[in-house]
Amino acid sequence: MTYEQIALATEDGVARIVMNRPEKLNALTATMSDELVDAFEKAAAADDVRCVVLTGEGRGFCAGQDLTEFADAYRSGQRPDIKAHLAKTYHRLIPTIAETRKPVLAAVNGVAAGAGLSLALACDIRVASEEARFTQAFVKIGLVPDSGGTFFLPRVVGYAKAVELSMTGEMIDAETARELGLVSRVFPSASFEPDVSGLAGTLAGLPTQALVATRDLIRGALTADLDEALAREADAQASMAETDDHLEGVTAFAEKRQPQFRGR
Repeated sequence: MTYEQIALATEDGVARIVMNRPEKLNALTATMSDELVDAFEKAAAADDVRCVVLTGEGRGFCAGQDLTEFADAYRSGQRPDIKAHLAKTYHRLIPTIAETRKPVLAAVNGVAAGAGLSLALACDIRVASEEARFTQAFVKIGLVPDSGGTFFLPRVVGYAKAVELSMTGEMIDAETARELGLVSRVFPSASFEPDVSGLAGTLAGLPTQALVATRDLIRGALTADLDEALAREADAQASMAETDDHLEGVTAFAEKRQPQFRGR
């Protein structure tokens, strides 16, 4: 696929996916959604990719759905078929991000609103520039959160705060987002790119299969009882014990050196 609204580049084990409509604060279109699905699938399948970074070009991370896609329908007094639109776009994109078999880092460089916030929430780890802003903007146009917003947000910030943010549509800054656990780190805007690259490089240097299995276990444990969680841990541990990275980790420990993980 030739990309028109995103960019994809891989270097040193990190695939960097950039939403590239800066004049629209990287608002999502059907085209961009298709391109993001393709880019994530490519990154997941690439042996040389050990971490995926999702970010935005310019001042915004992603301002949510580009409503101009529905402009003709609204002007004519019709109602667009939003359910069909969701099925073709976000219901494909969000699971693709969340189920990527590599660690996924959202580098929120600017505003993340509505479906743009959902994109960040679908990633494994979120970091923000000090200039980033976050809002569940749906209520401001008489809609409810979609694109996984009602699934991810309460799991990240808790039920009560998720309800408040979704009902009020309040815009919060990066430091507030960090305090809520919405992002784990806030980087200075002047050093945002190298700070993100440093974290992505760290993730790319770790045992990829163990990182993904850890994420899956934690996600599954949210709805499991203790016995089920213990059983899942045992199964995953048995699988990890068969990996080359486990052998390398144990050997490096015995030899008192830094391990050189390969993601295998």
